[in-house]
Amino acid sequence: QVHLVESGGGLVQAGDSLRLSCAASERSFRSYAVGWFRQAQGEEREFVASISWSGGSTNYADSLKGRFTISRDKADNTVFLQMNSLKPEDTAVYYCAAVLRDPFDTRATIPSRPDYWGQGTQVTVSS
Repeated sequence: QVHLVESGGGLVQAGDSLRLSCAASERSFRSYAVGWFRQAQGEEREFVASISWSGGSTNYADSLKGRFTISRDKADNTVFLQMNSLKPEDTAVYYCAAVLRDPFDTRATIPSRPDYWGQGTQVTVSS
């Protein structure tokens, strides 16, 4: 069992930056690929970015490349999402999700049904 806790959301202005965190207390979190997803009000949940368990592979939604960066600190059991040049259309609840990977599986992809979801953190960008 892995308990994911997101933090770092808030209300910012367009052009500002935020860094979201997805933390887990379980040591086994280091064996999970982790992804960030977001869901705007009235919209479907969409993929944002993901990172392999090793941190060596990353994936991004094409529309967010260059503005968002995913990283992980294995010592602190935390995955980060650095979001720069935020736009009002980035307003959403941001969720992290984790899927267990074998040691030789370095994929950053997250399946449609990951093993665990966090509770989400609200990001609101005002114009």
